[in-house]
Amino acid sequence: MGWVTRFLTAVAFLAVGVIFSPETFRSNSDATNVSTYLKLAHLLSFSTAFGAALWVTFIGGIIMFKNLPRHQFGNLQSKMFPAYFSMVGVCCAISVASFGYLHPWKASSTTQRFQLGFLLSAFAFNLTNLFVFSPMTIEMMRQRHKVERENNIGGEVGWSKNVEVAKANPQLAAMNKKFGMIHGLSSLANIMSFGSLAMHSWYLAGKLDL
Repeated sequence: MGWVTRFLTAVAFLAVGVIFSPETFRSNSDATNVSTYLKLAHLLSFSTAFGAALWVTFIGGIIMFKNLPRHQFGNLQSKMFPAYFSMVGVCCAISVASFGYLHPWKASSTTQRFQLGFLLSAFAFNLTNLFVFSPMTIEMMRQRHKVERENNIGGEVGWSKNVEVAKANPQLAAMNKKFGMIHGLSSLANIMSFGSLAMHSWYLAGKLDL
């Protein structure tokens, strides 16, 4: 099944859910309908961002690192992370806009203002990764891959050969240090974004009436 078919299937299910929701039949107010659609947009965008961050940070990346040759893993990450940060950034922007509209700053409570702050933080951290840390990390990775190929390493799984060669290769050792610093900052920004989204998930859980 192609991605277009899967996307259209998901949209069809969403449309059916909206059409047959109780609010569709019960309310004739345009304001209520707008509020419901904004809540839906907020929930879908937030859950997409949170789920993607959870998978990429704690599951998918670790599995790939432990099973793929290191250069293949790095090249895959260099294609995946810009798309990941872009998608999460767009979802955070939608969440910020919808939450801010539903809870105007002057009329909102302290808790709601904090939640808007968490969403803005997640958005800012993702933008920082997308436009600053991710390009720097990818460029540094490509330079290091070139040096590693010259030393006939990079096709292995894990770090062992890199560490051994770096002990006798000052250039590779310096690259490892610089890459580790940039990658660490990128990882920190990603964790801070995930943490901000996790704080908002606790707020949303308190609003559920099951």
